[in-house]
Amino acid sequence: MDLSVLRNKKNFICDMDGVIYHGNQLIPHVKEFISWLEENNKEYLFLTNGSGRSPRELAQKLERMGLNIGEEHFYTSAQATASFLQSQCPGGSAYVIGEPGLTYAMYEAGFSMNDVNPDYVVFGATKALNYEQIEKASRLVMSGAKLIGTNSDLTDPSESGIVPACRALISPIELTTGRKAYYVGKPNPLMMRHALKKLNCHRIDAAIIGDRMDTDIIAGLETEMDTVLVLSGVTSLQDLEKFPYRPKYILNDVGVIAGIE
Repeated sequence: MDLSVLRNKKNFICDMDGVIYHGNQLIPHVKEFISWLEENNKEYLFLTNGSGRSPRELAQKLERMGLNIGEEHFYTSAQATASFLQSQCPGGSAYVIGEPGLTYAMYEAGFSMNDVNPDYVVFGATKALNYEQIEKASRLVMSGAKLIGTNSDLTDPSESGIVPACRALISPIELTTGRKAYYVGKPNPLMMRHALKKLNCHRIDAAIIGDRMDTDIIAGLETEMDTVLVLSGVTSLQDLEKFPYRPKYILNDVGVIAGIE
């Protein structure tokens, strides 16, 4: 496969889980890929549908794995959600269900926390979800708050297997209220445009690398970017038959881009 066009791209947008690491373990050849990006003066951004960790915490996680990467190289669905809501309702308020990374992003965007009459109910995946939160969120949505999900992932991979993700966990609120959430993260092209803006580049000069056809690859296709599917995560070659679209490149892992076969 001729990768010269891909290797000449100036900007790379990379998913994290399944592309860079599994849980707390780096995927083989990732260090070589990061070194290749740095040595060739590529601009890069790690784009994750996760909303629980802030960019600083993600940088610290990779540092524990032996990668020294500045927090400016990370962009999360929490940040995309907060940025979108800031443009919709500057200085608004929200009832937030999620991990600290989501609450922090909302504060950074100028939102106040409100569990009485918020403009929005903002939902991100959390292991601490309880019935009281679902009941309160449902009541607030029925009273007029708009329902926002950080991403539309139904499941996430974990070290113990597949676990419910944002869209699965928010469904009781949707079913109770009869309202559909608006999801900001991948595959919403909105998040991709935020990423391109953060890199200050045009889509022609960028490629997206991911391990999921239903988020990473479709997001790239709908943004008209070159797409790279890596087989180091949740997707196998056999899985491709389930989808009516294909990525431009299919590689074993990111190391192939750096010349490691």
